[in-house]
Amino acid sequence: MPLMGAGSSDDAPSHHAPATSSSYIPADRDVDFLQRDELRPLRLGLELLKPELIQTELGIRSTIVVFGSARLLEPARARQDLEDASAELKASPHDRSRQQRAAVAERRLALSRYYDVAREFGRLVSSTCQIDGHGDYVIVTGGGPGIMEAANRGAADAGAKSMGLNITLPHEQRPNPYITPDLCFQFRYFALRKMHFLLRARALVVFPGGFGTLDELFETLTLLQTGKTRNITIVLMGQAFWERLINWPLLIEEGLVGSDDLALFHFAETAQQAWDLICRNHGGPIP
Repeated sequence: MPLMGAGSSDDAPSHHAPATSSSYIPADRDVDFLQRDELRPLRLGLELLKPELIQTELGIRSTIVVFGSARLLEPARARQDLEDASAELKASPHDRSRQQRAAVAERRLALSRYYDVAREFGRLVSSTCQIDGHGDYVIVTGGGPGIMEAANRGAADAGAKSMGLNITLPHEQRPNPYITPDLCFQFRYFALRKMHFLLRARALVVFPGGFGTLDELFETLTLLQTGKTRNITIVLMGQAFWERLINWPLLIEEGLVGSDDLALFHFAETAQQAWDLICRNHGGPIP
């Protein structure tokens, strides 16, 4: 029998380390590894850094954030919803659930005028500031439907760019179609999303909304009150709505805030009024 060379197959191990093993995947390409709880600090850092780098590269210098309900409908759709709810109620007038649906549809139709106001605001700001490619006062929303869609749509009407900061949710929301694709972000963490809302913000314009809108509003008010952030103008759209929702004087009467704390925000009814307030506080449309 001939002798086998030193490099022959008889000298090889009886098995080979599988290159398909997860341990073989480089750490920065191992998606499952990056999802481990121990990697949360790294994910937080990446989620802060990626949108920041992209905005810097695209020349985004300042923003105006628009908050408001994702459930607030465009007027035509709100009107159709009310007609449908009214027809269902007429067929069964004593049905409590149908009575409630018709009442809510009526209120949503009344609030739907804010869709048009938000759209006009997005158009007004974008057509004024995004001239010759400037990245000033870029409209930023949460990226979803309702008021967010309306503000992004207004910027699109002006042929301008706008941003959407979406968040992953159990019931996934899709970004509205009016966001500039290169400025459409998706976040895992609410905290990092909120940080990006305010990093370049010159103003926060808040339309009627629910828990999410209130959360974002009061966090910003707290940051201004405590001096953690400065030079952000807060405009609440629809004074009657906000004064019905929140008993602002009660906070002063109970000694829970100072009277000067209520100067941290302003009321407006129209897109032009909101824009005038912002310009007055910042000395002009472009800082």
